[in-house]
Amino acid sequence: MVKLIGAALILFAGTMIGFMQASRFASRPRQIRQLGYALQRLETEIGYGYTPLPEAIGRCAAHLSEPAAALLRGVNQRLSEGNELTFKECWEQSVTAIWPGTAMKAAEQSALIRLGATLGISDREDQIKHLRLAMQQLKAEEDTARDDQARYEKMWKSLGVLIAALVVILIV
Repeated sequence: MVKLIGAALILFAGTMIGFMQASRFASRPRQIRQLGYALQRLETEIGYGYTPLPEAIGRCAAHLSEPAAALLRGVNQRLSEGNELTFKECWEQSVTAIWPGTAMKAAEQSALIRLGATLGISDREDQIKHLRLAMQQLKAEEDTARDDQARYEKMWKSLGVLIAALVVILIV
């Protein structure tokens, strides 16, 4: 009886590990798309609304879902604290603070950090160009993430179950 319960627990744990890994592959394209949408809203606020950057970031954060909203809220919070940080430093700190909680990889992080280094230091047209460049980079990464999702999501689901079954067979 104890062996049966142990085998069931091992199968459950292995299956859940596989499904958790698969969910990371599934959530990465969605999160990249959300970041692209956030940059698009920021572009609209800056380009058409003539909104100052801190105010534009606050407005965009109110209408977005996580993790993009957390990124913009973090930037806005750091800017409003008045602790003598530049916009670039606030942006980088916010990106590195939220990054462990996302399913995204280093390529997306470096694109965002490069964008943060250019926002707020030039005129409106130049900022829009940099936002569009970052959106193009994120779009390319989203396509790669979709390919990875199609390739690896089902594999991880199956692999979790199969490895757990192998462990149960070896134990019994």
